[in-house]
Amino acid sequence: MEPKSMMEIVAVIDPVDGGLGSSEKGNVTPAAKPRKKSMTSLYLKFFETAPDGKSRSCKFCKQSYSIATATGNLGRHLNHRHPGYDTVSSSSPQPITTVSKRAPSQVKNCSTVDFDHVNWLLLRWLIGNSIPPSIFEDTWLSNSFKFANSVVQLWSVERFQTVIVEIFRSMREDVKASLEHVNSKISITLDFWTSYEQIFYMSVTGHWIDANWSLHKVLLDVSHVPYPCVSSDIYHTLVKVLKMYNIENRILSCTHDNSSNAIHACHTLQEDLDAQKSVAFCFIPCAARTLNLIIEDGLQTAKPVISKIREFVLEMNTSVEISSDFNHTTSAYQEGSWKFPIDASTRWSGNYTMLDIVRRASKSMDAVIRKREESLGSRNMLLSTKEIVAINNLHQYLEPFHKTTNNMCTSKVPTVGLVLFFMDHIVETIASCRDSRHNPDWLKNAAEDMAKKARSYNSQVHNVYTYMAAILDPRIKGELIPENLNLESYLEEARNHFLRSYSTIHFPTLANGYNPQDNEDGGSVSFAEEIARKRRRVNMTASTDELSQYLCEPPSSFTTDVLDWWKGNSSRYPRLSVMARDFLAVQPTSVSPDELFCRKGDEIDKQKYCLPHASTQPVLSIRAWIENGFKLRYRTTEVDFEKLMVSGTSMATTSAFDSGATVSDGKAKQG
Repeated sequence: MEPKSMMEIVAVIDPVDGGLGSSEKGNVTPAAKPRKKSMTSLYLKFFETAPDGKSRSCKFCKQSYSIATATGNLGRHLNHRHPGYDTVSSSSPQPITTVSKRAPSQVKNCSTVDFDHVNWLLLRWLIGNSIPPSIFEDTWLSNSFKFANSVVQLWSVERFQTVIVEIFRSMREDVKASLEHVNSKISITLDFWTSYEQIFYMSVTGHWIDANWSLHKVLLDVSHVPYPCVSSDIYHTLVKVLKMYNIENRILSCTHDNSSNAIHACHTLQEDLDAQKSVAFCFIPCAARTLNLIIEDGLQTAKPVISKIREFVLEMNTSVEISSDFNHTTSAYQEGSWKFPIDASTRWSGNYTMLDIVRRASKSMDAVIRKREESLGSRNMLLSTKEIVAINNLHQYLEPFHKTTNNMCTSKVPTVGLVLFFMDHIVETIASCRDSRHNPDWLKNAAEDMAKKARSYNSQVHNVYTYMAAILDPRIKGELIPENLNLESYLEEARNHFLRSYSTIHFPTLANGYNPQDNEDGGSVSFAEEIARKRRRVNMTASTDELSQYLCEPPSSFTTDVLDWWKGNSSRYPRLSVMARDFLAVQPTSVSPDELFCRKGDEIDKQKYCLPHASTQPVLSIRAWIENGFKLRYRTTEVDFEKLMVSGTSMATTSAFDSGATVSDGKAKQG
């Protein structure tokens, strides 16, 4: 039977030889004959003596033996644990042939295995999980591989790092090449963080919509911003990235993290681009970060109570007995069903869950704590009536915020227009709470602090560019734009921008914005459809311009897929659709909303903050590029890991890394 995978042909592990005598090891076959005298020096060649002279250890697996151990036992160790030891050098291990303990008819199907494959698969694991190569300095990890097969040799840390850098450089060239074919404006987003080594990083991500109305997102770079990380440092680092990809004259907008240094850097970039006169550029704050700060203000007063609830949730998540008690009690009290583990993240999703537990299951929570008085009751988890009332009031107030963040996280294309609509709703919710006579003073004060951040956001985000991005969302148009953004002057400027930059685009196959198409079966169109098309031509001819015609029509429903709508209507608005492709790619948030509001962000932060400087740029970049559909390439050749997984039995013996070869389709080829 043919082996199904590479691991099936790895030799079955022999019992570990601990240096015991034959009588102590049970049914161990004794050596048939004593080794020749010359074998003693060969055995000792593969063992090194400890500095104290009392023991010696195997150079392959570090198994330690007393200095008095007979050379025969050392020979048996080598035979059992390291077959073929007399032809294997510890400094330059070669691919080996392993034999499974199978029937003779099956053994002949086993062939040479190139354990370089193991290292390539491990490298893919490192990148996929944002793990630094230094993990292979751990002795127990390497021992685990030696347990699977004693002659497996992992690459050195330096070797892993060098290969990763080579892959990074190769894939970056692919990203550059892909951007050369983008024929629309590109919008960028900035994200910042400081690693555990206190190194400041900035990631730059590009966004655009292609001719088929697919939204693309690609990480351009993870850059180290030198200390002291002031606005000028951010500006120069950003310009360097834009020039590296040759897109400095093709960007339309930059969405930043709301920090003052980022704002000043973007302002300097805008001045540079404005000086070129032909380039339109704007920068806006991140709506998700603003909303996160607004919510944090709302939760501030309740943080001590939320901490008590979270401690109870963590106990339930770690104890099957307590979680079972809680489930039985909620069933008895009819307080809903709960799925474990409960989200206990300190992000908004977890905080809202803490509020929800009190609102929906306060009786069950109280009953479980009292039942386990000895372990839980003494830890001050019980909530007072006053605390429960306060949590219920806060939950009711923040429920619209929860719905809004869910909509932002689940929206397929969270356009500027849609997000501004959501943020306008948030402003109204805050104002309603602040002006209500029935709300307690602590909640009104919280609403006042929240309103200040909302006003600051509006003052930064409201401009003619966000106005154009909003009206080009067919669900929003002019009807659902915030009132203080929906200005007549903005409409006039938008029309001028369209006429100046897009109305002269030539479409040879289009007539009056109408692109004739045959019906699905290839025949001529129906008489009724022909009449309808003629009417459309009349309407388009009578219209002042495509923008005016578009705005005269009512908005689409909120269930409309924005990109599909424009794909289906681009023949009616051929020039306006080009403008829509540019402006709908403007990002309302600098990071994905679920990274800020949901526990997904916890894992992402761990990966970013915990990588050492040598690995941060290449590992995070390669991972992002793979997730965006780019193929992992080493030098000039693609590495096909799927085929690599199943081709181990027919591998050539040459190391791809050492010989300058490249790995493709699971085989070694010269690059």
